[in-house]
Amino acid sequence: MSRVVVVGAGVGGLAAAARLAALGHEVALHERADTHGGKLGVAEVGGFTFDTGPSLLTLPAVLEDVFTATGGPSGLALEPVDPVCAYTFGDGARLEMPHDPDAVPAALDAALGPGSGAAWRALYERSGRLWDLVGEPVLRRPLDLRTLLRMSARLQDLRAVAPWRTLDGLGRALLPDPRLRTWFARYATYSGSDFRRTPAVLSVTPYVEQRFGGWYVRGGLRRIADALLDRCRALGVVVHLGSEVEAVTVADGAVRGVRVGGREVPADVVVCNADASVLYERLLPAGTARRTRRDLRRAPRSLAGFVLLLGLDGRDPGPAHRVWFPRDYTAEFDAIFGGHPRPVPDPTIYVHAPDDPALRPDDAGEGWFVLVNAPVHDPGRGVDWDEPGLRERYADHVLATLAARGTDVRDRLRVREIRTPADLERNAGAPGGAIYGTASHGPRAALRRPANRSPVPGLYLVGGSAHPGGGLPLVLLSAEITAGLVGPAGTPAGSRAASPPRAARVPARPRPSRRPRAPWPSPSR
Repeated sequence: MSRVVVVGAGVGGLAAAARLAALGHEVALHERADTHGGKLGVAEVGGFTFDTGPSLLTLPAVLEDVFTATGGPSGLALEPVDPVCAYTFGDGARLEMPHDPDAVPAALDAALGPGSGAAWRALYERSGRLWDLVGEPVLRRPLDLRTLLRMSARLQDLRAVAPWRTLDGLGRALLPDPRLRTWFARYATYSGSDFRRTPAVLSVTPYVEQRFGGWYVRGGLRRIADALLDRCRALGVVVHLGSEVEAVTVADGAVRGVRVGGREVPADVVVCNADASVLYERLLPAGTARRTRRDLRRAPRSLAGFVLLLGLDGRDPGPAHRVWFPRDYTAEFDAIFGGHPRPVPDPTIYVHAPDDPALRPDDAGEGWFVLVNAPVHDPGRGVDWDEPGLRERYADHVLATLAARGTDVRDRLRVREIRTPADLERNAGAPGGAIYGTASHGPRAALRRPANRSPVPGLYLVGGSAHPGGGLPLVLLSAEITAGLVGPAGTPAGSRAASPPRAARVPARPRPSRRPRAPWPSPSR
């Protein structure tokens, strides 16, 4: 039996701890915060309960696979979100995106004019072929240059991946309606990136959302973190909350454990769910993994988010997910990623307003989670989100902007709480409040994301800042990759025999079931 220490109780850390315990390891988990879940947070304000992290689940079979591989079903109540989202464009056009992908072309034609549906269908089919190519070999396995070279060996595969093209370029080539291009470009923000610099391979993101549906967990997505914690404890994982890891200890070039509260905790394997830059810059001894540290310093940070938690009087029934676009979408990314970062003057506004009685104090009110994209907290070279008065002024500006777009909730406010990128940095240990670690900019973005196996023997990474990236499904897949690299107790870590059998696979293109408990056939954001 190997001794494993997992650093951080975010979704990736919890899933990795459960998988490793199921493989026979002795696992201890240390989390600096007093609660679990990481960015999959929850807040209770004035009787309202808010999910403060992810609000939509895609690829639900990936979630169920964690529980299948560690002992049995999750017990979570998943239900389809339909429509997946309502979009209001700068010219006032409104699009409700259906849960059923077969209904999408007609919805696009009705909202944006004839021909929009056919244009999207062509791009959707192209993205489906791309998903077949990258889904399993890229998202569920360790990534290296050889993998990408194999994908580029066949001309038709190289054309599908199109490393020379951006998401923006692909949209301009295949989507004639500028509003449809704006909707398509928004999916770059699912990796915290600027669509003008994001590789076209990210076109699989809207494909996955439509093909396999958007899902909600009754009671809030925070229940996922609760279920993972319960599974860890059931498997014998020793969970230490309020227990900050001060350092990862290294001797003779290999990991030896961690230091917590000034004492050494020995371990054969350390799995780090903290942000990769925190691991390499703060937790490891100086001079360790110099090349990885240098690469991380050069990588651009992902965007951050400015959040309002609103408890409102009255009810406004409608889609759970709503987006209001500005007239000039590109200006938003100039403000965030440009040479002089600033709060976005005319931001895209996202609202999550679930109709869930478990999240509101009574039926005379409702809770809204409001998010706008924002530059990271960087007092020295960008925005100081702790500047006195800034959060209140910008909160007022966001609500006034929403009112100018036809939805004024200012006279319905019962409670209002503000969360800035600086708050996320403090609460979740995300440098600058960058939600996804590094942005996916440039054709080599996938290779620039830190690998699950570190250069230090015995040290592994899991979570949104490591391969394959951020978002619930990818974080869960990173836990699977990392557990496979460590392998079952008694097997040399990293050997081919170490990879555990999989209860499910990243699904290919056959049409999934639409039943909440089996979103696609078994074996299968």
